[in-house]
Amino acid sequence: MAQSDEPHRQVVNFVTYKLDPAWRLLAEEQKQHDREQLCRLITSWSIPGRMLILPYSLVGIRADADIMLWRICYQLEELQQMSTEISQTGLGAYLRTTHSFLSMTKRSTYILEHVHEGQVDSRGALIPGQFKYIFVYPFVKTRDWYRLNFPARQGMMNEHITVGHKYPRVKLNTTYSFGLDDQEFVVAFESDYPEDFVDLVMDLRETDASRYTLRDTPILTGVLKTVQGMIETLG
Repeated sequence: MAQSDEPHRQVVNFVTYKLDPAWRLLAEEQKQHDREQLCRLITSWSIPGRMLILPYSLVGIRADADIMLWRICYQLEELQQMSTEISQTGLGAYLRTTHSFLSMTKRSTYILEHVHEGQVDSRGALIPGQFKYIFVYPFVKTRDWYRLNFPARQGMMNEHITVGHKYPRVKLNTTYSFGLDDQEFVVAFESDYPEDFVDLVMDLRETDASRYTLRDTPILTGVLKTVQGMIETLG
């Protein structure tokens, strides 16, 4: 079998945690110890070439999640080991996983005439983290979508892409979950302008391709922080 010339694909995970409010009742000295311990652990896993970790706070934005880690690496086992170590920390004992979306990078099936600057590097790897806000958008297409011939799908995707180009301040990161998780795609939009994302999604609802979306929730909105800053928003 001929080897693919596709770059080594990344494993991508968006995991959210909800804090047990009982942690906030602990003595301040204990809470500070817990904050510093978790900060050291997360930072120790952020190793160039091995794992990229982007921390986000969802406090005051979603009821079912307080913090989110966007993790990009090359081995599933590393996600598992890091999550195990988080659960073994003092603060981790009070954190409940509420969402976890798993996906991988992959070259698009469709012919893309234009890629926004900074979307991927020369190896096809994601290069995120340049914008203040993230909007994580997992979704599933209907089976009827896959029964359409390729030219029909490409035509609808061309319309989809044209709409996207109207919003250059919104960066698109598309990853694929087929066979790995319940959704088929996880799309992470990044922007400094939430209003642009609202208008983009409204416009996309009117495209032909939108008729073939089966499910596109939950949508997670987060604010990019430092690791320490993310943890401090917990209280």
